[in-house]
Amino acid sequence: MGPNVYVWAGLPETLELRLDAARKRLPPEAVFSGLTAAWLHGLDVGAGESIEVTIPKGIGVSARSGIEVRRAALSPKDVVSIRGKRVTSTLRTLSDICLRLSVTEAAVVTDMALHTRLVSLDDLNALCVRRARCFGVARLRCVVGFAEPASESQMESRLRMLLVLSGLPRPQAQVKLHDEKGLFLGRPDRYYPSHRLALEYDGATHRTSLVEDNRRQNRLVAAGIRLLRFTAGDVLHNPDSVVTQVRGYLASRAVLPGVPARAGLGRVGLSAGPGIPGEMRP
Repeated sequence: MGPNVYVWAGLPETLELRLDAARKRLPPEAVFSGLTAAWLHGLDVGAGESIEVTIPKGIGVSARSGIEVRRAALSPKDVVSIRGKRVTSTLRTLSDICLRLSVTEAAVVTDMALHTRLVSLDDLNALCVRRARCFGVARLRCVVGFAEPASESQMESRLRMLLVLSGLPRPQAQVKLHDEKGLFLGRPDRYYPSHRLALEYDGATHRTSLVEDNRRQNRLVAAGIRLLRFTAGDVLHNPDSVVTQVRGYLASRAVLPGVPARAGLGRVGLSAGPGIPGEMRP
């Protein structure tokens, strides 16, 4: 596993095992950080080939194969222990990720942390205040402003970010829709109430829930809800088409309340915060 670090050959080479081996090759002050820390906090991220660690300035250490070493000041509040490993705290991890990833991918990780309740929007906004004079706070504020606790998958987050970064209004997330009699119609991933436009991301589970998904779509359409469905291939490999389709629907006249087949709207459980250009509110 490294110089003078050995393991029984019968053990599978998991990331956890690699982290244990890396810890033996690092000074005790080293802290797992970045995507490595996010993985240790339980977030569904690809930790990558390299293990990332942060070492306080002034601690001498040479390069380590397979380990990306960063140097930064760490306060005691920035470090927690997970399964016997020193790891940057959730807030410090998200702050670091906001500086190293694109705005979209940083928002994806932040959404996951919010949805699993590792942190709250209040925590993140307070972090922005505390780091007001620190390098990278503008990027941090940007990501926090785009964050959405109600997002239930990484591709849902990427779909939202594709739309808002393309200049389209921000859709509501996971809105419960009801018909005029109060009967539940469905809960689309994204929704534009003024245009009665629902957006759905069809992931791998769509194949196993096709029948119920079709029934829900029929209920929504019958109630006057327009529906667009997208896949990972659409969002990742054909983003211009996604934006063009949504923009085309939003360019049409807004649907006024009170017309036939009016859909009742549930409230979004959590808000992603004020001050976002083009944001639509209930």
